[in-house]
Amino acid sequence: MNRRVPLLFLNVFVIATCGLIYELLAGTLASYVLGDSVTQFSIIIGLYLFAMGIGSWLSRFIETNLAERFVDVELAVAVLGGVSAPLLFFSFANLSYFNVILYAVVIGIGTLVGLEIPLLMRILKDELDFKELVARVLALDYVGALAASILFPIFLVPTLGLVRTSLMFGILNAAVGLWGTWLLFPLIKPGKILFLRIKGVFVIALLIIGAIKADTLTVLAEEGLYQDSIIYAESSKYQRIVVTRGRTGFALFLNGNLQFNSFDEYRYHEALVHPPMLAYPGTPKRILVLGGGDGLAVREVLRYKSVESVTLVDLDPDMTSLGKRLPVLSDLNRHSLDDKRVEVINADAFVWLSDTKTEPFDVAIVDFPDPNNFALGKLYSTRFYKLLRSKLKPESSVVIQSTSPLYARNSYWCIVETIEAAGFTAKPYQTTVPSFGIWGYVLAKQTPFDPPKEVPKDLDLAFLDSRSMEDMFNFPVDTDRPKEELEINRLDNQALVRYYEAEWRRFE
Repeated sequence: MNRRVPLLFLNVFVIATCGLIYELLAGTLASYVLGDSVTQFSIIIGLYLFAMGIGSWLSRFIETNLAERFVDVELAVAVLGGVSAPLLFFSFANLSYFNVILYAVVIGIGTLVGLEIPLLMRILKDELDFKELVARVLALDYVGALAASILFPIFLVPTLGLVRTSLMFGILNAAVGLWGTWLLFPLIKPGKILFLRIKGVFVIALLIIGAIKADTLTVLAEEGLYQDSIIYAESSKYQRIVVTRGRTGFALFLNGNLQFNSFDEYRYHEALVHPPMLAYPGTPKRILVLGGGDGLAVREVLRYKSVESVTLVDLDPDMTSLGKRLPVLSDLNRHSLDDKRVEVINADAFVWLSDTKTEPFDVAIVDFPDPNNFALGKLYSTRFYKLLRSKLKPESSVVIQSTSPLYARNSYWCIVETIEAAGFTAKPYQTTVPSFGIWGYVLAKQTPFDPPKEVPKDLDLAFLDSRSMEDMFNFPVDTDRPKEELEINRLDNQALVRYYEAEWRRFE
């Protein structure tokens, strides 16, 4: 048995790695489909650790056949952990009680993982001094957790995706269980060995079939999330990118959230880009676009012959690459990202504004996703807007897409007041985009100004003209600034994310 002890310690490392991977999978998937990643990860980590405690406590009731029970637990973890991602995707698409399934899966996996280490320590207690046993097992457990936390965001999600990662680590867990029938051979009843090995081979074979069909499983799961057929899907390092095609055209979704529909995106992007371009007192030459990796905002910017350079800063290189290589998207953006005047920079906009020294821009267009989590909320904070001011000329104009003043009234006006608190004069405006409903923007400058009223006809726009430009700056009663005082969105309070979650949750 002594020569097998190092191999059993290797099991500890594998077990710890697999366990944390399942926890990260659940947290990531929940943040994809439910938003608010901080809340989802916080709840899931807490439940998972609590469940591990339950598993450790339950291990005291297993008094005999420890080696057999250890193999059984490994195979159970392999099955539940391995199918966790596809199961959760299907549940979200088809069941109204997704949260119940999510938390049940997390508690189930956590309980089983909590059983593993105590059982293995009891199996090894006669081979090593207790002090040495505890030190080695816990050290390897933590090292395995570190390996998982590094591999998951850097390699596993971008390369394998959530479903395939889930199934692959289920196979690894099952392999540990099957391997255990040889390592722990003297401790397992002879009549049980063959049965355990058959179970192990069956579980591995089942998960291998799932891994081979992972793309099919992912598509089947996602088809339940989207009304139209999926024509493109990938998991980047930062998000899940899905493109669908339906009767009205094609649509882009990031982490399940609609970014645009080709049927009416021109209304959104014309309203976003042209007010700040026309509000600049001279001829705009240097333009900054933050977000907008699909290239559609850049398309509108390039209508102006005076433009000499466009700097597009978008976090995800896979998104900006897609804007060039996916034909339906590159045709829609008129190959704007291939224009020689356009420089694409893949970076966190907050960090880029903090660290980059550059000549000031004439116009800045901020086209981030809605602030449905704290990572996005920082991009709507006073600190962010002050950083943005440092990259502008005194006469420069800036626009920020700002969610819906009808569906999320407090969120919208929180953004307006945050921009004003950062030293800008703000001119809020809104328009109708059928895919989104009433949608809001904020036009801002560092000095008092009047919004533009005239739209040159040579721009050849499909929606925006002089009459609709003036109408956009008028707010009816139900979308106007609320009377109650709103919090300013700062890095240390993220008030906007709280407003946003509370308001949009009403429509789920």
